[in-house]
Amino acid sequence: MRQFERGRISTKGDALSGRPTTVVTEEMVKKAEKIVTEIVVSCSYCERVFRDCRLQTCYVQSAAYPGVYPRNLHCRYHLNTRLPYIKLYIENEEFNIDGQRCENIMTCPMRPITSGVENCPYDYIKIYDGKDESSSVIGTFCGMGKFPYSIIGTSQDLFVEFVSSPAGPLLNTGFHFNVGNWPGHVEAPGSKVGACDWLLTADSLKKSGDTEGIFLSVAHCFRINRIESPIVPWTGDCGESLTLYDAPRPDDARIIKTFCDTFSRPMEKHDFVSTGNAMFVRFESKTGSYSGSSLYYWAHYDFFNNTRFGEPVPNTACDEIIASWKQRAGRLRSPLNTLVYKQAPPGEDVHCLYRFVTDKRIYARVILTILSVNFKEHPYTPVTCQNCYEDRADKLIIWEPLPGGKYANLSSGVSTTPLPLHLAVQRSLGSCLCAKHSNTVSRARPYRVISSGETLNLQLIVDNAHAAASYFKNPSPLFEARYEFIHGPLCGPAVLAAASDGEIVYPHLEALGYTEPPKKIQCIWDLEIEEKRDIWLHFDRIKFASRHCEDGNIQIYLPGRIEPYLSVCGENVSLARELPILSAGELGFESLDDPLVMEKEKTRSIRIVFIGSASPARATFKIAWTGLYHLPKNSDGTLMTSRLTDGGSIRSGDSREGCDFICPGDEGLCIPARLICNGVINCPNVTLGERKYWTDEEKRAREAYSKDSLRRLGYLDALGGTSLGQLHDEAIELCARARSSGGSEWAAPALGAGLALALAACALGAAWRLCCRKRSPDEESLEY
Repeated sequence: MRQFERGRISTKGDALSGRPTTVVTEEMVKKAEKIVTEIVVSCSYCERVFRDCRLQTCYVQSAAYPGVYPRNLHCRYHLNTRLPYIKLYIENEEFNIDGQRCENIMTCPMRPITSGVENCPYDYIKIYDGKDESSSVIGTFCGMGKFPYSIIGTSQDLFVEFVSSPAGPLLNTGFHFNVGNWPGHVEAPGSKVGACDWLLTADSLKKSGDTEGIFLSVAHCFRINRIESPIVPWTGDCGESLTLYDAPRPDDARIIKTFCDTFSRPMEKHDFVSTGNAMFVRFESKTGSYSGSSLYYWAHYDFFNNTRFGEPVPNTACDEIIASWKQRAGRLRSPLNTLVYKQAPPGEDVHCLYRFVTDKRIYARVILTILSVNFKEHPYTPVTCQNCYEDRADKLIIWEPLPGGKYANLSSGVSTTPLPLHLAVQRSLGSCLCAKHSNTVSRARPYRVISSGETLNLQLIVDNAHAAASYFKNPSPLFEARYEFIHGPLCGPAVLAAASDGEIVYPHLEALGYTEPPKKIQCIWDLEIEEKRDIWLHFDRIKFASRHCEDGNIQIYLPGRIEPYLSVCGENVSLARELPILSAGELGFESLDDPLVMEKEKTRSIRIVFIGSASPARATFKIAWTGLYHLPKNSDGTLMTSRLTDGGSIRSGDSREGCDFICPGDEGLCIPARLICNGVINCPNVTLGERKYWTDEEKRAREAYSKDSLRRLGYLDALGGTSLGQLHDEAIELCARARSSGGSEWAAPALGAGLALALAACALGAAWRLCCRKRSPDEESLEY
């Protein structure tokens, strides 16, 4: 058992065995270490090899030191340390090497330490920055006094050569010093260029396996002037300086920071970030030194991926604009450059705004699909995120700054002011995702938002209190998403405002003149619904490019439904012939358990999606719709006969004032007068309700109301004795007189237009004859 005690290593024997105790003194240990580190080269007088030197283990001295060294010497010393940079601790040590050829001390006065071969032609010591004589020379020294500097090499090795002349010294004792290494050395992972230049790259750092690199102040910058030059204070600024350039080379126009040894204050834990993919760091010394820079620094460096998914917004940390004319579809995620989580101004949260913009001449809508949300819990103050908008939690907010539909006023030509984030938050418009949605949003169950207009905003907000601690150098994305711009010009208007009737025609004929048919298309129409109206959708015509559903498919979604209500393609096109009426109950809002429902107060709408992947321009269809009204009913479902027989008060003060024509069937549906005989069948003949019959009183009331309405509109006289219960709004009996009367009304304007066209044709013919007929010879010879 060994123990250290008062400078001794004592090895104690067993007291019972009576074995002796051996004591090894500290001087013996030092001598043993010296034997290990110092090797005398055979067949030489003073050549030595020192390996793995540490401070106080390698003691180098001239022959016969501290006595007078012999004459005609050529001693070589190979010095090595385990780590760079090797250092000769010779500062303030006695140095006494005669560089003059003198006979006595009176004619050879003491000369201070000097350097240079021309000044030391006889006795001298020469130091090489390497393993042997082929290395670069640090300096040649001679003279007497205390050596003013220590000397630091550029690696683990120095080679020292000591030469004395045949005449020998005059009471000169030579030199002595210790060998060690400069503490705190860290090898930078990069390529060394020259004595102290380094090329530090991202690939070198990645191969080293380290998360960041370190480089230190220059440990060796050999003196520019000879060592005998007088040491005087530097009178100017920046005798030694460290300059950071935001460029791959020195560019005075792009200096980030300059540190000077004369006036710069100490600075710690401050980040300097380049705007590009390179930074140039230059240390410059106007004086030089044998023992390192007087400007001490050490720095961590790292490389950050600043790849963007869109166009960066100037003067912002992470804002981007993703435009449809740059790329139709793609992916995005939270910033790859995690420095943004560390560089936010004090007291301000990290904000990254992604703006998706398009033009209706290219695409009219944006689809944004959130694939994952990976926010971390607040390490200091737990946040429940019950109210995603108001709670101080990391979040994603999606909203439309220029929403379409009922918010837009594009038809009147009035420009709409973009909706800022704070108003979107106040009105709870859009959607908000935070940490509680991490389990509900995934690639298997993504969250999709479809804009109603040409713009969509995605805002990432991270609490500055823990942004750096939680997300700096965190490789996992805070969110992942994909986007796609859809609804090209062939699709026509994207949002159809609420109306009593309308139609969707594909392809949009106006677009065929200025756009090429795409190879793949996706159209999404939002048909807004008037309150308390049944809707009857019907296909006026439909044709697909092929019978395969992959080549063309129409899907109809009801409000609040995830699965399509109807899916029609070439294989099942017969399903589009007779579509049931969509009741107001089916079209109403439904309370969903999904916490991601957007805009609960938004106008209800039916969504119609068409996806064509093979010659989409060859597909054609027309979808018409009609908003149906109901005859007034009592709470038990029976007709309110008093309202039908009191002189038509239903038309004046009731919300069902558009109930002018009663549709056939037992449902009690009706339409306004302007839809009668308009060329489109707006009344379905259906009986879908639970009541399959009418009482005599209800039949009489219905018949009386129907006759009164038709008499008022001028249709009753043309029907003769036709039963009213079987007529639809485009019946021949009903519309024959309307067409004939309409033709008589237009007869006079049509006759006038015909006469005008005839007169115009005659005028054009006369002008042509006058200007273009051939001249006779007589006419050609006329004098003017």
